[in-house]
Amino acid sequence: MRSLAEINEKIIQKKATVLTVDEVKAQVVELGVTEVAKKVDVITTGTFEPMESSGAIINLGHTDPPIKIRRAWLDGVPVYSGFGAVDLYLGASCTVETKDGEEARSRKATPKILRGGGHVIEDLVAGKAVHLRAEGQVTDCYPRATFETTISRETINQFYLFNPRNLYQNFIVGVNGGDRTLFTYLGPLQPRLGNAVYSNPGAISPLLNDPDLQLVGIGTRIFLGGGIGYVSWEGTQHFPLQKRLPNRTPIGPAATLALIGDAKQMDPRWIRGCYFKNYGPSMMLGVGIPYPVLNEEVVARCAVQDKEVVAPIVDFSIPRRVRPTFGLVSYAQLKSGRITIEGKSVRSAPLASMFLSRQVAIELKQWIEAGTFTLTEPVSPIPMERSFLPQDRWTEF
Repeated sequence: MRSLAEINEKIIQKKATVLTVDEVKAQVVELGVTEVAKKVDVITTGTFEPMESSGAIINLGHTDPPIKIRRAWLDGVPVYSGFGAVDLYLGASCTVETKDGEEARSRKATPKILRGGGHVIEDLVAGKAVHLRAEGQVTDCYPRATFETTISRETINQFYLFNPRNLYQNFIVGVNGGDRTLFTYLGPLQPRLGNAVYSNPGAISPLLNDPDLQLVGIGTRIFLGGGIGYVSWEGTQHFPLQKRLPNRTPIGPAATLALIGDAKQMDPRWIRGCYFKNYGPSMMLGVGIPYPVLNEEVVARCAVQDKEVVAPIVDFSIPRRVRPTFGLVSYAQLKSGRITIEGKSVRSAPLASMFLSRQVAIELKQWIEAGTFTLTEPVSPIPMERSFLPQDRWTEF
């Protein structure tokens, strides 16, 4: 129907027709795939959910005299310093260390310690000052042994997110069939099936609208944390061989992406540190992907509804890598606030913000309509026919 170059030319001229994926789903119900495909040039998707496999690369610039940093902390959060002399990596899920150097045990955490790398990244994105303490390896070319100062995004050289695993293509629903509350990466799970928690926003989630990643690849330009980012590689735990429904959506955790973007250009509205009680810190992150409407198939994939996408209900009370499940449940059922497990009505709630997920798609739509965001052709596809993790290591759903 149209090429990416034609779509970009319309974007530059501010003549492109852009709809969010919510708007497309509604219009397909009313008008059908063919009519929607004729008039729409770009479809925007978004999510705002916890993405703990995220982090930031920071280059401090050299001190005088120079230091070769081998241990460092930002606001008490340890950072990895095994790169060049003043290159650091701050992980979103790193926890504040206590004075004796041990990581704070979350079960005994004080309010001051309910912080982690995600909170520090949020502060730096917001332009706040962050305390740096560093210890160096003394050499002839790096004679300084220690360094202490405050830094901000304005005083450091580079500050960019480099996230090894974001945008899970579907995920699980956590429940607890045991007799005590469990504190997990999905938050507290109440005993005896007291609640069910899911993290994926369902049919509006970016990768569920391009299930075979035909439009997303290395080099795809995206909305990342309120700034411009790119897909840099497949994500860790990328598992495209997950079982799939006839509509090609996976029935559990599947594809993932590694993302990168300049954090100096990001907005703290879309990057927020968070803390899961008795589990640890993480980071809420807004990510949006635009899909060029090259043909009707693009619209057909984006027309998928919550009732047509499912996730597995996993029992966290069994402390094993492979846990039993209570079968599959649709996102329409999950979003109703109640699901049924073995005849019992169980309340359900998301970790993702549905409102802010939709706002990501809306903001990306506005960027494209204003002509400030054009689309990119991937330089290489994300592999979908192989997996680096043997399938027998994953829960069978």
